[in-house]
Amino acid sequence: MARETPARPALPDRLPVWTVEDRTVFPLALATLPFPLPGGRGLLEEAHAAGDTLLFVPVARGARPPGEGTGVAVLVLRLAAGEGPGQGALLVQGIARARYRLEKRRSGVRYARVEVLPDRLDPSSALTATALARGVLERLDQLAGTPRGLSAESREFLSTVEDPGRLADLAASQTPLSFERARELLETPDVARRLEILLGELQREVEIQSIQERLNLKTRDEMDRRQREYYLRQQLEAIQAELSGGENGETGEGGYRKRLEELDLPPAVRQVLEKEIARLQRFGPFSEELSHLRSYLDLVFELPWGVVTEDNLDLKAARENLERDHYGLEKVKERILEHLAVCRLKGGHPGTLFCFVGPPGVGKTSLGRAIARTLGRKFVRMSLGGVRDEAEIRGHRRTYVGAMPGRIVQGIRNAGSMNPVFVLDEVDKMGSDWRGDPSSALLEALDPEQNREFVDHYLGFPFDLSKVMFIATANTLEGIQPAFLDRLEVLELHGYTEEEKVAIARRHLLPKQAAAQGVPPGAVEVPDETLKLLCRRYTREAGVRNLDRAVESLFRKVARRLAEGEKGPFRLTPREVPTLLGVPRFPEDFRLRRDLPGVATGLAWTEAGGELLFVEATAIPGGNALTLTGQLGEVMRESAQAALTYIKEHLEEWGLKAKDLAKKDLHVHVPEGAIPKDGPSAGITIAVALLSTLTGRKVPRSVAFSGEITLRGEVLPVGGLREKLLAAHRAGIATAVLPWGNRHEARELPASVVRDMRLVWVRDVSQVFRVAFPGWKGKAGKARALSRPR
Repeated sequence: MARETPARPALPDRLPVWTVEDRTVFPLALATLPFPLPGGRGLLEEAHAAGDTLLFVPVARGARPPGEGTGVAVLVLRLAAGEGPGQGALLVQGIARARYRLEKRRSGVRYARVEVLPDRLDPSSALTATALARGVLERLDQLAGTPRGLSAESREFLSTVEDPGRLADLAASQTPLSFERARELLETPDVARRLEILLGELQREVEIQSIQERLNLKTRDEMDRRQREYYLRQQLEAIQAELSGGENGETGEGGYRKRLEELDLPPAVRQVLEKEIARLQRFGPFSEELSHLRSYLDLVFELPWGVVTEDNLDLKAARENLERDHYGLEKVKERILEHLAVCRLKGGHPGTLFCFVGPPGVGKTSLGRAIARTLGRKFVRMSLGGVRDEAEIRGHRRTYVGAMPGRIVQGIRNAGSMNPVFVLDEVDKMGSDWRGDPSSALLEALDPEQNREFVDHYLGFPFDLSKVMFIATANTLEGIQPAFLDRLEVLELHGYTEEEKVAIARRHLLPKQAAAQGVPPGAVEVPDETLKLLCRRYTREAGVRNLDRAVESLFRKVARRLAEGEKGPFRLTPREVPTLLGVPRFPEDFRLRRDLPGVATGLAWTEAGGELLFVEATAIPGGNALTLTGQLGEVMRESAQAALTYIKEHLEEWGLKAKDLAKKDLHVHVPEGAIPKDGPSAGITIAVALLSTLTGRKVPRSVAFSGEITLRGEVLPVGGLREKLLAAHRAGIATAVLPWGNRHEARELPASVVRDMRLVWVRDVSQVFRVAFPGWKGKAGKARALSRPR
């Protein structure tokens, strides 16, 4: 059986009822509760008649007391004045739990039949109750010193209470509990259960206090760090203000606003900057966003707003500058002078976008530098080779980590001018991938109709690029996007002849390298024969870059001799060049090669200029198969098939029989097999080589061919004619067989090429064969040979 604790003093079986919302009183505990004075006089009189005893019934807010339930019999100790008018404060002490049953209200006071509800403690739960009581005391100790804990006196008093039930009631009265949980404890006569509920609430409170302490500690540390950073930043700003002489320094809000007032900015830009400056107040000195915002504002204010250089549009001086800096390139120089004339008449940049196209080393980038020097503008160069990210042009949005403006805006900032000459180098080397297409991003920057409001993603506002003179350079037009190419005016820079290279070396390279290597003027004499030897056997190229390196190497050798004490001047003759530079990289003259059946010389074009292309063909016993080797592309393979088909169709004209050809395999090879080759211009060269090996006739070694062949035997025009003929001229070719459709380009050929070479313009392959095999008598008309353009 459950053991009951000793009964409290006897109570009347009928008590007046006092209901209070959201408040609870526990047995033996003291409580001060609000009491309505005007309507509570009758209740106090009835309580006095009942021995100053009331039945306290807790109810939720807005609820009515149930007809039956559990309440607390309380002893009225004192009535005092309350906080507001008509309010009192009633001091009561709980006596015992009581089960009640309400009666009907009489004369404004409600009574209830009450029966004392003693505590129950099962003997089997006595040890459990003792353990729970100790747990309650331990939790109260853990809460000591916290806002939710007990005072030292209350804790000391509770430690003297031996009865578990009384300990539970007194501890519950001292613990901040919710109304629902407190009423649950009041309605629980089982002591062990009541202690268990109370222990759970105290454990929850201990955990809350632990979490709160950690948060407080973290917050306190954060506040200490922020306060420390605040003081340091205040000191830093004070130092900056002292150094700059301004109220807030250059990096403070006042400094930025002062700089903003000094600039003449477009309204849209000014509005954006005013908003960004106002944002400085939103961030504390410890915020990382503040440093990003300051970096943004610093960059914007570093841009050359309104700063332009005055153009020098003296055409006579411009011509002299261009002639002094660059030899040859007459067509390009004339176009540049025309552009300057338009700028002078129009009073501004007309928006023309030049694109210099040519092999490496012909002076594309240096020509852009010369234009900037002629105009008196700043020069900016941006290499686009290998660029694949659109953000390189438009910039990164500021939401990204490490965001920065595009390279166009960075170049203008570095130039310090709004109208520099901006060279976009190697535009044909740009690529595209998942990060975007840089050439598409350049459309907005280069198009005169759009670049007045070019938007860099980092800046976030329109930026005027209309005053910038953009110049693009490329080795070939094949890698340029069509929409981008459509906005460019292409100016071709062709390769140099040997005479031009010698003149360039004499006027530019020799003085440049003498100064660069510290060789005094007059210490070295380089004859023209030596320069020609360098061009022919050490640096066969379209440009002069490798020639510059060869001259540099010669002057380094001379510099060493001078440093070792030898006396000048030194004369570098062709005989001494192999001793200084080593074995020549290229064979001597092309004319030293032998004439062999089945070998024909073609002319090819590459990004580096023109080259000779040797085609070899041979016939061996077999089953009429055609083998093509030498890393030939698909177009070149198709040209070989077309050439062989034409020859098979005209075998009788050459005294050949189809049954003899059917027993042979033909093998066409183009040497230097490690280098890929493609294009249709080798068609007539392959046809000549095939016919040469089938007939056993030799092709003159001094004749070169270039032209596309069709199945009907027509010779179609090809590209890169100037570069091909320059390569042939360097190699000593005497005769060049070329398509009739290219004859109009003869007017633009260098005079030395027209003077030293015989140019034969042909319409069909039979005319090609007539030149390739002198003495052949056929049905076709004579080929038209031109030694000079008409």
